[in-house]
Amino acid sequence: MEEKTITEQSVKTKVSGAEQKTPAVRGKGTVTTKKKGEATVKPDGKVTLKTKKEVAVRSSGQVAVKKRGAVANPLKSTLPPENAEEVAVKEKKTRGRKKSDASKAKTASTKATAGKKRPAAKKAPAVDKTESIVEKPSDVAENTESKAENTAEAKAETVKKEVKHVLFAASEAWPFAGTGGLGEVVGSLPRALNKLGTVEARVILPLYENLPAEYREKLSFIRSITVPLAWRNQYCGLFELEYEGVKFWFVDNEYYFKRSGLYGYGDDGERFAFFSRAVLELIPYLNWHVDILHCNDWHTALIPVYYKLFYQYRDSLQGIRTVFTIHNIEYQGQFSPDVIEDLFGIPRREYMSIEFGGCINLMKGAIDYSDSVSTVSKSYAAEIMSGEYAHGLQSILLKNAHKLKGILNGIDTDTYNPATNASLFKNYDADTVDEFKPENKTGLQRLLDLPADEKVPMIAMITRLASHKGIDIVRSAFNEIMKKGVQFVILGTGDPDHENFFRHMQNVYGNRVRAIISFNKDLAQKIYAGADIFLMPSRSEPCGLSQMMAMRYGTIPVVRATGGLKDSVTDCGDGKSGNGFCFGGYDAGDLLYAVDRAVGLYRDYFDIFKGLRRRAMKCDFSWDRSAKEYDEYYNEVLNK
Repeated sequence: MEEKTITEQSVKTKVSGAEQKTPAVRGKGTVTTKKKGEATVKPDGKVTLKTKKEVAVRSSGQVAVKKRGAVANPLKSTLPPENAEEVAVKEKKTRGRKKSDASKAKTASTKATAGKKRPAAKKAPAVDKTESIVEKPSDVAENTESKAENTAEAKAETVKKEVKHVLFAASEAWPFAGTGGLGEVVGSLPRALNKLGTVEARVILPLYENLPAEYREKLSFIRSITVPLAWRNQYCGLFELEYEGVKFWFVDNEYYFKRSGLYGYGDDGERFAFFSRAVLELIPYLNWHVDILHCNDWHTALIPVYYKLFYQYRDSLQGIRTVFTIHNIEYQGQFSPDVIEDLFGIPRREYMSIEFGGCINLMKGAIDYSDSVSTVSKSYAAEIMSGEYAHGLQSILLKNAHKLKGILNGIDTDTYNPATNASLFKNYDADTVDEFKPENKTGLQRLLDLPADEKVPMIAMITRLASHKGIDIVRSAFNEIMKKGVQFVILGTGDPDHENFFRHMQNVYGNRVRAIISFNKDLAQKIYAGADIFLMPSRSEPCGLSQMMAMRYGTIPVVRATGGLKDSVTDCGDGKSGNGFCFGGYDAGDLLYAVDRAVGLYRDYFDIFKGLRRRAMKCDFSWDRSAKEYDEYYNEVLNK
């Protein structure tokens, strides 16, 4: 316990102020206070400091009682200048003592307090600040060993307590519902996180009509509640299913979710506002404490907003941290300002919180209200703070740059495994790719009624037919690409104009082009395994999974260096390093140059191309890698 000496003259100090807030000077040199834990000056001239408080004596002669860093009612002392200096010198000496001296003094004080009350001792002689206490070597060894044991036990106990409970809220999760990358991420990342042992991740999503029957029959009903949404009070059912080590909760409301398909309805805003409100209303009934609520894209963007406005002070919901992940900033959830109260149940006074560009912007609200914001690759996190990629939200993201994080997604390496995938004509791995991949190529050629020829380079695309996927520059360069004597296969749906273009190219080039305008997962696996070169010239690509899947099957990607493509594909140069081909400019000329390099390496230096193929197959794009980064990220979020 730290002590400070004040001369007898300091007893005469006059104190002003309310007695409950400042010490009152009484007779015989004793200073008492109304609050527990404040300073006491004893007759012998010593000041005793109690728990979590200190008396600071400044050179100006002021005495201040501090509590956890806050200055409480400074007292102006009438000490003469020479006495103030004396106090300051002694205080400096006290601070300079070694920790061992302070520790022993504290122990001695504690023992004295525990024993019988003794008469006040005479003032002890001052200890020279140069004194030191030397421990015996045997004592040091015993103390070190004891401390090591205690540290090990403390670490083990800390690990048990540090398991983070993360609830993923999303509009889709594979294999229950999915239309793209979001479903892949939410279906795979929680499973990888749970394998770490430091995270327990669970998922909550809507119960759609098209949930496969094999999963629907395994659902367990938990309970039903009523969810408030503006002037409405809607039924909400909660179902549960455990799948591959992850617990999934399904929010049921047939009025909103018993429909064909996931999106594209005129009341999508109301549907997902209900879902967002339902997630928060259901948390107290999950019998599971939530540390982090991880929201995804605009469909769950209202969760951080609702939480801060209506739920953060409820007993069962206090202390939850919110994370919002932007999978694609192009889709922001924009609505008319007139519906803020009637549709979303948000008071009009809060309109500016979710307003951007003259309308309601749910993604903008989530970025502002969330404790942290993440994206699906490091490069994309940097890009969306510029006008070229942010779709108007660059000012909002720049304002929140301090809480923005980019983590590259992974792929399910068990599902996308050429050694075990049942869709392939012949299974293979990195050691047997040269022997068995050609069988997959010829099998695909026969399936699509193309000439079966191993020596002809096959270029493939599996994509949504949208302009930002680079379809417009592919169309501009298409005839030049076909002059290189290649076969071209494309699988996907999208813009009708793009669909019709590739149908026309199939008619023009006959048995060298195949356009399959549909979504066929089995055929996609066969294309990944059978093609030689995979084309992905996106104008913007938050992460991209197709290039990772292609490399997993030994198909070399040709990509534009943007977003996740830049983070996952390294240009191979002359083919002896890296894992693919990259180009920078978004134009047909740069695309053609990259395709020419890839086709040339395949035709003229096939041995080097085979080495590049094996190298690409050995790249680690598993969710295990990404999960470790998310674990560290969650620690950062909880420590804020």
